[in-house]
Amino acid sequence: MIVDVATYADGRRAEVEDPAEALKSCLGQAEGFLWLELADPDEGELGRVASALDLNPLAVEDAVEGYQRPKVERYGETLFVVLKTLAYFDDRSAVETGELMLFVGERFVVGVRRGQVGAPDAVRRQLQEDPDRMRRGPHAVLRLVLEHVVDRYVEIDAELERDVEEMEEQVFSPERSSDAERIYNLKREVLEVRRAAAPLVAPLRQLVDSGDAGDAGDAGDAGDAGDAGDTGDTGVDSRGAQAQQVLFELRDVLDDLVRTVEHVEGYDRLLTDILNAHLAQVSVRQNDDMRKISAWAAMFAVPTLIAGVYGMNFQHMPELGWRLGYPMCLLLMVAACTALYRSFRRSGWL
Repeated sequence: MIVDVATYADGRRAEVEDPAEALKSCLGQAEGFLWLELADPDEGELGRVASALDLNPLAVEDAVEGYQRPKVERYGETLFVVLKTLAYFDDRSAVETGELMLFVGERFVVGVRRGQVGAPDAVRRQLQEDPDRMRRGPHAVLRLVLEHVVDRYVEIDAELERDVEEMEEQVFSPERSSDAERIYNLKREVLEVRRAAAPLVAPLRQLVDSGDAGDAGDAGDAGDAGDAGDTGDTGVDSRGAQAQQVLFELRDVLDDLVRTVEHVEGYDRLLTDILNAHLAQVSVRQNDDMRKISAWAAMFAVPTLIAGVYGMNFQHMPELGWRLGYPMCLLLMVAACTALYRSFRRSGWL
């Protein structure tokens, strides 16, 4: 279904009464652009949008199916961007994933979101409060969406860092606790963030590089045009240069993304080491428990042996007729158990 649709001219929002008509007319506009957002659209609904905007069928198919790997693809003048949006819930230390797909052209932005975790609402409010940025067109929307998504990665990175540090302290604390399940769950959350962030590095770097190349190319074209005296495509060149400049500004976003991916990969390795250390501690504690059990079993075995010997039904045993035989047996049991206890204490078994 349509979540929001509006046109933006000179950085100002204008409501759309007929989305179908707005879709048909947006490509021919001299200025401004259309911003349309869809939530979990079916094939027919997205197909009508694709037909009006001449979107690539392969990209539309990916948007309909969902569950795509984060990527940035260019189809002619249209960029198709797939992002994984993340949300962190501190009360249960859980990371939930959503999906956001963007079709970005010269005169339109079409967002397709899946799941409850999304970014466009906050981005739209922020851009509407800053008309100067909104005037920069659809690529400004793309830049701010990418920045918002990556900023959420950075925030979750900080939350995961705290969780990993707490887990490390707990595992190496003297208190006994069952941490294997918590470590495994935390590794799953780290893996969720890694799956969202890591695949985005390469396509975002290509996007930034295209901005660098675009700046150089625009400068060269401007020089050639000046020599030839050709100024007929000034408006188109200006829009292209502005879009390339916006892409060029994504370098800071790329740096944050790369740093976050490096951190998350480090958390994954550290959690593996913590899990191995925890399992080693469990094994050592089990060995300690077995030694203690064995030591106490040995101490109980001596009185049992003595009582068993003197409990046999023989008539001709030397101590049976002795008046002090019973106290002697008790004293022997106590002395043997005391000697064993001291021996086990010196050896560290108790």
